[in-house]
Amino acid sequence: MNVSDLREKFLAYFESQGSTRVPSSSLVPGNDPTLLFTNSGMVQFKDVFLGQDKRPYTRATTAQRCVRAGGKHNDLENVGYTARHHTFFEMLGNFSFGDYFKRDAIRYAWELLTTVYKLPADKLWVTVYAEDDEAHDIWAKEIGVPIERIVRIGDNKGARYASDNFWQMADTGPCGPCSEIFYDHGPDVWGGPPGSPEGDGDRYIEVWNLVFMQYERSVAEETSFASEVEAQAQAAKADAERAGTIALVARQGDAWKLTTYAQKPLPRPCVDTGMGLERIAAVLQHVHSNYEIDLFQKLIQAAGRETGCADLGHVSLKVIADHIRACAFLIADGVIPGNEGRGYVLRRITRRALRHGYKLGQHKPFFHKLVPDLVAEMGAAYPELAQASSRIQDTLEAEEKRFGETLENGMRILEAELDAMRARGASTLSGDVAFALYDTYGFPLDLTADVCRERDVAVDEVGFDVAMDRQREQARAAGKFKMTGNLDYSGAATQFQGYEHLQLDACRILALYVGGASVPRMDEGEEGVVVLDRTPFYAESGGQVGDAGVLFEGDACGLRFLVADTQKIQADVFGHHGRLEVGSLHVGETVAARVDAGRRHATMRNHSATHLLHKALRLVLGEHVQQKGSLVDAEKTRFDFAHDAPISAEDVQRIERWVNEQILHNAATQARVLPIEEAKKTGAMMLFGEKYGDVVRVLDIGDSRELCGGTHVARTGDIGSLRIISQSAVAAGVRRVEAATGMNALQLGQRQSSELAALAALLKTPEHELDARATQLLEQLRALEKDLAALKAQHAASRGVELAAQAQDIGGVKFLAARLDGADATALRSVVDQLKARLKSAVVLLASTEGDKVQLAAGVTQDLTARIKAGELVSIAAQQVGGKGGGRPDFAMAGGSQPQAVDAALAAGHAFVAQRLVAQSA
Repeated sequence: MNVSDLREKFLAYFESQGSTRVPSSSLVPGNDPTLLFTNSGMVQFKDVFLGQDKRPYTRATTAQRCVRAGGKHNDLENVGYTARHHTFFEMLGNFSFGDYFKRDAIRYAWELLTTVYKLPADKLWVTVYAEDDEAHDIWAKEIGVPIERIVRIGDNKGARYASDNFWQMADTGPCGPCSEIFYDHGPDVWGGPPGSPEGDGDRYIEVWNLVFMQYERSVAEETSFASEVEAQAQAAKADAERAGTIALVARQGDAWKLTTYAQKPLPRPCVDTGMGLERIAAVLQHVHSNYEIDLFQKLIQAAGRETGCADLGHVSLKVIADHIRACAFLIADGVIPGNEGRGYVLRRITRRALRHGYKLGQHKPFFHKLVPDLVAEMGAAYPELAQASSRIQDTLEAEEKRFGETLENGMRILEAELDAMRARGASTLSGDVAFALYDTYGFPLDLTADVCRERDVAVDEVGFDVAMDRQREQARAAGKFKMTGNLDYSGAATQFQGYEHLQLDACRILALYVGGASVPRMDEGEEGVVVLDRTPFYAESGGQVGDAGVLFEGDACGLRFLVADTQKIQADVFGHHGRLEVGSLHVGETVAARVDAGRRHATMRNHSATHLLHKALRLVLGEHVQQKGSLVDAEKTRFDFAHDAPISAEDVQRIERWVNEQILHNAATQARVLPIEEAKKTGAMMLFGEKYGDVVRVLDIGDSRELCGGTHVARTGDIGSLRIISQSAVAAGVRRVEAATGMNALQLGQRQSSELAALAALLKTPEHELDARATQLLEQLRALEKDLAALKAQHAASRGVELAAQAQDIGGVKFLAARLDGADATALRSVVDQLKARLKSAVVLLASTEGDKVQLAAGVTQDLTARIKAGELVSIAAQQVGGKGGGRPDFAMAGGSQPQAVDAALAAGHAFVAQRLVAQSA
């Protein structure tokens, strides 16, 4: 059976057992800031397991696309080098939400493997959690698996091997015992049974994990210990565990933290299973590596075709074949290469694939050409991949071109440094060099580490982190996410009544939080979060900011809690964040809740205008326009969308005209609550990465129809008018427009009119002639700048003659490092060329300062470029002045912003040249 057959047989089998076939969810988890990517089949059902969401079915089966390439799931360095590591994989799963449990889950798994897939029963081993006698007995007594092929995994109850067989998605959340199924490849393959000391071998391969979700784990208490008393923390942990409490000790900064956890039964025991499609395919196709299955073989052949590599067993082809799946599906789900978060992970994966192509000798864009091959293999199972094929290719090609411009230079510098290290017997790459590669050439640390690993060289990651700290806010690595759902809450849901009301009386307080901890009382002056049983406050969602306002009692003199923001603690639980100005609050009491009406109405105008703006962008620019993000508040609407070019002035006017025509029609807004399938039939716009329930809200605003749970105006005329404020690029293939409505749009027009009038008065020119006057002034300015540059170059040239006499001899090579303050880039280039011509054979490094700017230029005569590269020299000097740059082996330039360090930059250049020449002569 090929991969497509295996996938379909799995889904069809569970459909025959009463399960609903549910489509794969996006790789971007909907409304879950705790996850970087969807990393397992259960992610889309997390709220169902917690009892916070209900579906019209109690059994489900999926083929879920997953990515594990960030945070704790960072296996990039192993991908391609091992048989079963991937960034992207497919997880086959079946789920029970309070329906069947252990007995049926085990029976279904056994029947599928032995009857449908026809695996020999005597080749299968199973594991159970050490304390799970129920699962053990089902396998042994009902299924008939011999006792010797059932392994208890755990720390007690006679477990043969110490390990772990208790599953949890994170430190907190749903969890429960596991039962795993392994396939035995036979004695010809090295390895031991699961859990044994030889369990990491390839003889016994895990193919399926059955998780019996019985509990929800939450933090009960946290205690800190000084750094020097780890023993006390470990002793307290042991005491807690002897008392039956789950505990964990971990380093936190300069201290040790002991965390104890509470574990309570879930409302309904559930089943979550996961079987890697690639793994079971390898077993059924009688191969030992996932990269030998039919799907990967075709992708590897395509990678070989595009890179020119005939060795289809080459590890780099495996890396490329794996990475095209991850990159293509991430882009299809709306992720764009960037410098932080999910976009940064996508960029890392893409650049790693490009580096392996470079390693095979392919220096031209090739990666994007694999997309049609991937679509041919997986497009039938995932139609969204085929639909986004052109966008995926365009995004990858743009990224290839961007990185290709620097890959060659970066690799040259890294190779040169590794050669120099080898010559001096060093075995660890400097953290500063690794950071310079990252900062100047966009090399992720793991890409540098990849290259170094192939040379048996370590990387000073501590030194890299120290250098990174200096720019942490500008380029923070993936993993720092906004945590809005981290309050421990298990009470009733909040009823949102803000569509109809801006004020409600007698709202009961369900919970209070101060400093993140649940408290029974909040006192005057404290900041915290209030959870109510019903509220008129809209909680931030779908790009619309949360409401502000006040919670009060009576005339607000005796009690007043100022709500600064409203956020979702859980999918249907609203947290009112703010400060208690007067009085005290107690759980169980009732308060009145009043939304700031002015702010809400302004936000509603902007949100409704966003829908019209989205529609207008698609009409004017094309159907490829898709929302990538939005922020709607009382001041403006900010809208990010897929588009690869600036919007022309004419198109901006067409967009504004269409939206304002819709506003003038003054059509009534219509909101309907419909089942998701019925909503799709209406043609409503659905957004990438957004999590939709089985029942959704369809909103008609003018000629726009979208799924949206936000608050909106009653009629389009309530928006007033719309003016586009600005447009800009956010990332490759993503543009941003900002717009104002209502009085903000009026104020914008008045301000622009006043500025235009003031400018006309300043230039003594009628307003309608300002553009011609500006053109005239610019031409005069360019002429003056040209004259000034010529004078500077003439002055610098005269100085260059004097400088030639200052050249030093280093190992038989003339070297000149000097300052030429006041010279611009053109003048520096001219002087470097003159000095090279005058000195015949030399290395030159010049620096110029003007205000807080530094210009560096390096030149190397042609006979010396094999020994010294101008690009390397200028990069070393630029690090001293807080800058970066590069160029050809014979000439390179750089900039910086620390003029006080220019002398240090020249000294660093001198040291670099001396070290390189001395090492070569030795």
